[in-house]
Formats: sequence, structure tokens, C-alpha cells
Amino acid sequence: MHGRVKVKSTAQQEEEKRKEREKKLKIYVAARDACFSKRKEGICDDEALQITQQLLSSNPDFATLWNYRREILMHLETVRDEDEVQKIYQAELSFLESCLKVNPKSYGSWHHRGWVSTRLPRPDWARELGLCDRCLSLDDRNFHCWDYRRMVVKMSGVPVDQELAFTDRLIGSNFSNYSSWHYRSTLLPLLHPESPEPHSPCREPRRASSPPSPQTHSHRVCEEQLLKEYELVQNAFFTDPNDQSAWFYYRWLLGRAEREEMISCVYVSRDEERVAVAFSRPVNAQSVGLLLVLDGQPQRVEWRSVHPRFKHSPVWICDLPPGTISDVTNEHNLTVHWTEKHTHRDCALYTGDAHESWCRDSATDQELFRSELSVEKTSVLQSELQSCNQLQELEPLNKWCLLTIILLMRALDPLGYEKETLAHFQTLKEVDSMRSAYYSDLCSKFMIENTILKMEYAEVRVFSISDKNVTTLCHLDQLLLVTHINLSSNQLQRLPPQFAMLQCLEVLEADNNSIENLEGVFHLPKLEEVHLKNNKISTLADLQPLASCPKLKRLDLRGNPVTQTANIESELTELLPSVTDLQL
Repeated sequence: MHGRVKVKSTAQQEEEKRKEREKKLKIYVAARDACFSKRKEGICDDEALQITQQLLSSNPDFATLWNYRREILMHLETVRDEDEVQKIYQAELSFLESCLKVNPKSYGSWHHRGWVSTRLPRPDWARELGLCDRCLSLDDRNFHCWDYRRMVVKMSGVPVDQELAFTDRLIGSNFSNYSSWHYRSTLLPLLHPESPEPHSPCREPRRASSPPSPQTHSHRVCEEQLLKEYELVQNAFFTDPNDQSAWFYYRWLLGRAEREEMISCVYVSRDEERVAVAFSRPVNAQSVGLLLVLDGQPQRVEWRSVHPRFKHSPVWICDLPPGTISDVTNEHNLTVHWTEKHTHRDCALYTGDAHESWCRDSATDQELFRSELSVEKTSVLQSELQSCNQLQELEPLNKWCLLTIILLMRALDPLGYEKETLAHFQTLKEVDSMRSAYYSDLCSKFMIENTILKMEYAEVRVFSISDKNVTTLCHLDQLLLVTHINLSSNQLQRLPPQFAMLQCLEVLEADNNSIENLEGVFHLPKLEEVHLKNNKISTLADLQPLASCPKLKRLDLRGNPVTQTANIESELTELLPSVTDLQL
């Protein structure tokens, strides 16, 4: 037996490990308690700095200790000269590198490094940029490092073209790099901005502002560079058609620019003595400085959103004092000023039989759903579409390729490619069945956009999208002036609160859906007819919103579960006294 190594049993090994852990834990807890005691007593000395360093070296995600460490360092700033502070913070940066080796994605470590870098008397930004390069070479998706890099770039004034070249290198070495593609999307509009368009005639000159940063830009990329980007990203997704990152970037390239902040429509009604204002984005009219001027006189009015659920809404309404504009023999000029954005819109109400008036930019004018394309860009997008079609023949089940084909068709000619778009959506639902509901909603969005374009080309106020398998409603702020809407034979389950934006609506047809909720049929002042045959309205409470529509005369509820409720007719008569034609 002598000379032979005794092999420990598993139980013995586990017991020794447990004792070792307990020993370390006692030391850790004692050091932690000592830190807490010192902080409670307001002690900010070198010993406290040393203890926090020991603890954070083993656990760099202890936020309270980082906070205490910052308190100590700020105290030392007040009692040491600049050179000593420089050395202290340089040592802190070295310590932080050791923490990042323990956990390269430590929130606390990266946040503290950013704090230290901004307090260094003489920061070495080149060193920090080098650190970012090293960290991203190890993990090019470390978003903590990307955030820190953006801060370093901003503080040190690194040229945008240099950073764009950096993304070139990363993408060249690895196409599957979400972070690099995203960073590129923030840099391109700064380096290659689209030429600014002339101001709208209703827009007042803006005050001078600071240059845009990658975090706040709202510019489009110039066409010349955009065409180059198409080629770059095409190389990426042809190399690996199943990688998502390049497809997402391509979708950004095809995306629409942010809408200009403006008043897109002003509507005035003599009968209701009401003004409705539509904005290009949801706003809070009670806080953005909205001023109504009637015949040169500012009016004291109370703006409210179209539904109590909304604090921010694209459509706001106000009531004028009785008798202000009701006399048809008087002409009125009205102006709505959006003082926060230095823009306004005028609207004239003429004499005679004019009971309403409006001034608006159509969806076509605003290029909401389709941008006017140059000959060169049209040619390139056609070529891109042809390339994607070729790829789709090779990869018929590739959902990213199918979706991109749809987006290219939308960019080129949404109405002309409508039939092909619907067919591709059907294929997408089969190929990627787990996301079929998403594709149904996206298809519904595109069909609604097409229907709005058709309505505006025909210059009518009737919106008809029946029997299109629509699952959701969107762009309802574009339907402010619609008087008749037909949503029949679709797959709608509700009329959402946004439906209350249809302030001119007189007739609602929504037969043969699965509607259970009428929340959006709220205070529609002109609504007279509602057709809801063969839906899923089951209780009287579901019909409660209709009571807020003062002119409702005709209601068709045939084929709804609520019609089987006892005493339903008398209850509806009490709930909706204005209805004279009730079909159950």
C-alpha cells in the first residue's frame, strides 16, 4: 500500500469544495459589511477604495459598490492635485480592464469606465478606442462595448468616415454582424445626407440648430450612396441567404424616411361648430402650443383627443362657442398654428351651402406610402428585384428573400404589384407558419395603404376594403375626411380606439367579421348608420360606445350573440334612443 496515491472519493471532494466556498464567502461577506459600514459613516479613504476593488474584482456586477467607489473618487478629487487625480483615474481604468476580463458584458464595469473617462483631466481617447477594437474583435456583438465606443467617438471627435471604414472592416470579416450594420445605418445619413428639400409653404423658418449626431439624425441617405449600399448588402445575402442581419439592413435601406413634422389637415364643420386637426405624428395638443386664430382673432378653445385613451394622438378636436361659424351667410378664415414646430395651416369657410371645409396634404402629396423615384433608382431597384427573384428560385423557402421581394415591389409600384404581393404573402404564411399572424397584419397594412391611394386618386370620400382578409386597421388618421367606410367580410376582431379619428364618418359597414369590441366607435358626430351583421358582439356593454354617437339612426345586429339576450330590443331602445331602424 505504501507509495500509492490515495484517490479521494467524490463525497470527500465535494465536502472540501464546500468548505472552500464557505471560507471564501465569509471573507467576501466580511469585506462587504466593512464597505457598507464605511459608507454609512461617510468614510472615503484609500482603504475603502482597496476593499471595493477586492470585492469588484471577483464580482464586477455589484452596482452598490460601484456607486460607493465613485463617491470615494469624487472625494479624492477634492483633496488631491490634478496630477495625482490623473494617476488615480489611470489606475482605475487598468482595474476596470481586469473586471472586463472577468465579465466582458458587465453593465457596471462599462458604465463606470464611461464615468471615469469623462472625469480624467487628460483623457487618452485613442487608448479607449483601441480597447473597443480589441473587445469587438473578441465579440463583435458586445452591445456594451458598442455603446461605449459611440461615447468615445463623440467625445474625441473621431471623423464619421473613419467610423464608416471601421464598419466596412467588421462587415467584411463577418457579414452576420447586426451591430455593425446598425452602426452603419446611423453613420451614412451624416456622411452622405440627402439634399434638403425646400420648405413647405406653411412652414416658418427654423432657428439655427446644432449639427446632427448619429443618435438624433432624421436624414435620408443620398441616392448615389444608397445605390452603392444596395450592392454591398446584396453581396452579403447572396453569400448567406439565411443570415438575418443583412436582410434587416436591406429593409432599412428600403424604408421610408421619417415624416416631416407638420399639420397635415385642418377640417371645419359649421353644423357641429367643430375644428379637427390632423398631425403628421401623434402629439399632445395640450402641451405643444396649438393656437387657433379665427378671422384674425385668437380663440380660447379646449383641445381634446378623439378618445379618452389617448394623451398623444395624430388627431385633435375642439368646439367653438355656439354661433361662431354656424351662419352660412358669413365667410370665415381660420388658421391653426403649431408654435412648437413653427408651422401653421390655413382653412377658409365660404358662404352659401358650404357646411364644411378642409385643407390637407394627401397621402400621395406626403409620399407616405410611395416615394417618387428617379430613373436611376428605379432602374437599380428593378435590378435588385430581378436578383431577389433569381435568389428566390434557388431558395424558394427563404422567408427573408420573399419579404424583401414584397418590399421592393412596394417601393417600385405598390398598386401595380398588388396581385403578386398578395401571392407572396400567402407563400410566406406557409413557409413561416409561426409568424402567419404577423404576415397577415403586415399584408393588411399594405392593402389599407393601397386602398387609401386608390381613394385619393379617385378623389372620393368612400373607403372600401371589403373581402380582403384584413386582420387589423391602421393609418386611420388618413381617413379623417371619409364619410363612408366598408370593412365587410374581413377578419377584424375589434374597432380600436383609433377608429374615433373618423370624425366625418356617416356610414359604417362591417358585416361578416369577428368583431367583439366597438371601443373606437366613440363620439362620431355624423355617424348615422352602423351595419354589424354576423359578428361576435355578445353583451349590451359591447354596444355602449354607440350611445356616444348623437345622430345614429340605423343599426343592424343580425347574427350576433347579443340578439339572443332577453329583452334586448327594449334595452337597446333605452341605450340608443336615437335609433329608429333596428334590425335584430
